[in-house]
Amino acid sequence: MIERQNIQYENVVIIGIINENQNADKTQEFLDELSFLAFTAGGQVLKRFTQKIKIPNSKTFLGAGKIEEVKIFVKKNEISTVIFDEELSPAQQGNIEQILRCKIIDRTGLILDIFAQRAKTSYARTQVELAQYQYLLPRLKGLWTHLERQRGGIGMRGPGETEIETDRRIVRDKISLLKKKLGSIDRQMSTQRGNRGSLVRVALVGYTNVGKSTIMNCLGNSNVFAENKLFATLDTTVRKVVIRNLPFLLSDTVGFIRKLPTQLVESFKSTLDEVLEADLLLHIVDISHSQFEQQIDSVNLILSQIKASHKPMLLIFNKIDNYSPENYDETDLTIKRDKRHYTLCEWEQTWMAKNEGNVIFISAIEKSNFEIFKTKLYQIIRQIHISRFPYNHFLYPDS
Repeated sequence: MIERQNIQYENVVIIGIINENQNADKTQEFLDELSFLAFTAGGQVLKRFTQKIKIPNSKTFLGAGKIEEVKIFVKKNEISTVIFDEELSPAQQGNIEQILRCKIIDRTGLILDIFAQRAKTSYARTQVELAQYQYLLPRLKGLWTHLERQRGGIGMRGPGETEIETDRRIVRDKISLLKKKLGSIDRQMSTQRGNRGSLVRVALVGYTNVGKSTIMNCLGNSNVFAENKLFATLDTTVRKVVIRNLPFLLSDTVGFIRKLPTQLVESFKSTLDEVLEADLLLHIVDISHSQFEQQIDSVNLILSQIKASHKPMLLIFNKIDNYSPENYDETDLTIKRDKRHYTLCEWEQTWMAKNEGNVIFISAIEKSNFEIFKTKLYQIIRQIHISRFPYNHFLYPDS
C-alpha cells in the first residue's frame, strides 16, 4: 500500500490488449482512462501490461508467457489487484485468480466499485446495488460467506441443493426485491417530474469529468459536488434557473464513459429518464482532453441507446483555459499537420460547420465566454417556450 494525503492506495496493475480493432495507440488511451478509474477507486498503478493478441485466451485471457510475466511482477511487488480493461468471463476471472493469487477485476467491475463508493443517497445506492448483483450473479463461487446460508419455508429447498445453488437463489431474490424497490421509487420520481409544471427542461449530459457539475453550479448558483475525479456525482440534481426573466429547470445527470456497463444503464433508467424528458440537452465536452472527439461519439452512442439522440442539443466545449495545441514546425517535413495542431479558432469553425452554429466554447472555471453562453441558452429556451406558449412572446424579448 502507498499512503498519500492520509489515504491508502492499493498497489495495482492494469492490463490491455492490442488487436485488429484496437491498435497500440488506442490501447494506451484506454489504459490512460483505466488508470484514472483505478486512481478514482483508490488504486496506485505500478505497471501496465499489454499483449498483441488476435483472440483472447478462453481460459486466461492472456497467453501463457504474458500471464507468467504478470505473475512474476505481482509476486515481486506485492500487488493486491490486477485490473483488465476488457470484460472477463466468469471462468477467465476464476482461472486468473488461481494463477496470480490476487484480486482480479475487469473494467466493468471497477466502474461498479466506483459507483458504489460515490453513491450517497438511498436511491443511488439501490441502483448501484442492483447493478452489482446482476454483474456478480454469474460469478458466484460459493464465497458469499456474508449471505444467509439457510432459509426456512416448506418446499423452498431440495435435499440435494448445493451451497452455490443456495447462494444463487438468495442473490436472485435480492435482485427481485431491488427491482421492486426501484420500480416504486421510479413511479414516485415520474410523478415528481410530472408535477414540475410547464417550465422548459434542460439536461446536462456528457462524458464523465468534463465539468457538468461546475456548469450547473455557475448557472444555478447551487453547490453540487464537483471534483476532478471520474463520476464525482451520481444523483440527478434539478434546479430552477432564471436567465434574465426566463425561468427553466436544469438537471445534472450521471456522466457517461466508454464501455459503460449495461447493468448500470438498466439500473439508472430513472436517472436517465431526466434526459428523455428534457426539452434541450447541453452536451458538455472537455476540449482539453486529447480524445474529446471519441468521447463525443461515446456519449452520442449512449444517447442513441436510450433513444434520446433526437433531442435538440447545444454542444458546449468546456475547459478552453486548459487547451493548448501541439507545436507545429512548418519547416519539419517529417511531421504532417493534423488535428493535434488545431487552434481553438480552427476547432470552433470546424464544429460550427458540423452543428449549424449550435456550439459554444467556454471555461466554466474562469467564466470565459459565459455571458455569450447564457445569451445563446436564453435564445434557445425562449424559442422552445414561445412555441409552447405563443401569447408569452412579449414577456421574453429576443434580445
